[in-house]
Amino acid sequence: MNKVLTAVRMFLLYAMANKMVQAEVLEQIYEVGDTRDLPEVAQGESGGMRLRLRARHRVQEPETDIDRASDEEVVAMFLACRSARDRLTLLLLSRVGLRPGQAAGLRRSDLHLLMDSSPLGCDIEGAHVHVIRRQNENGAWSKSKQAWAMPVDFLVVQAFDQYALERHEQLPSCDSDFLLVNLFRPPYGRPVTTDAIGELCESLSRRAGLGRMITPRMCRHAMASNVADAGGRLDEIQVLLGQKNPNSPRPYLHPSRTRLREAIERVPSPRLQFGGEQ
Repeated sequence: MNKVLTAVRMFLLYAMANKMVQAEVLEQIYEVGDTRDLPEVAQGESGGMRLRLRARHRVQEPETDIDRASDEEVVAMFLACRSARDRLTLLLLSRVGLRPGQAAGLRRSDLHLLMDSSPLGCDIEGAHVHVIRRQNENGAWSKSKQAWAMPVDFLVVQAFDQYALERHEQLPSCDSDFLLVNLFRPPYGRPVTTDAIGELCESLSRRAGLGRMITPRMCRHAMASNVADAGGRLDEIQVLLGQKNPNSPRPYLHPSRTRLREAIERVPSPRLQFGGEQ
C-alpha cells in the first residue's frame, strides 16, 4: 500500500510541475513547510526558500514476528532441490544466514574456500565468504553497509564444488563473476535476481510438501537460532549476520575470528545428502 501511495504522489508531483493540476494539490498530499522557521545557520547559503515535505498518507506497518524454519523443513527443501545451484542457494540462506540480496550479489571472487587464503591476499583462516555491498546489474543489494567475512562449513564448500561442476557442464563458456547465474532458462549466464531466490523458497516449500511457505528470512532466522542453540553468544551472532543492534546490552563487543569460526563449527550438521540424485 505504501508503494502505491508513493507512486500516486510522484504522479501528482509530475502533474503539478507540468501545470496539469493546481498547486494546492501539494498541500493535500504533503505537510508543507519552508526553511524560514529554522535558525539562520541551518537555512543554507543560497538565501532562497526551500520547501520541506512530509507525506500525509502512510500506512503504519506493524512489526511482525518472523518464525524460524525448522531443521526438518530445511532438510526437506534441500532434498526437493533439482540442481546443485539450488542446493547451494538454500545453504547460503539457511546455513550461512545471507539475505537474498546478499546471496544474489555474491561474486565468485568473494568465496575463499581454501584453508589458507593468503595467496588471494586475504589473511582470514579457513573457508569463508566475503559479503560486500556493491552496485549489481541484477539489482541485488546488501542491506549491511559494512563488508564482513562469514565463516562457512564443509556443507557449503561441498555444495559449491558440486555447483561449480554443474555450472561448467551447463554453461562452459560463461565467464560471469557472479556466483549464482541462470543455468536452465534464459537469459542464460545472467545473475539470478533477489525475487528469483524468494520464488525458489516458495517452490521448494510446495515441492517438499510443507504445511507452510518458508521464506528466505525464515531461513536466516534458522541459522541464527541454530548458532544460539549451539552456545553462540550474542556478539558472535550479530557479527555473523552482519548486524549492529543498538538495543543490544552488549553492542560494542568484537569477537575474534577464532570465536566466530568456533561458533559455526559448534552447530551440528543435519543429514544432508549431496549425491547426484534429484
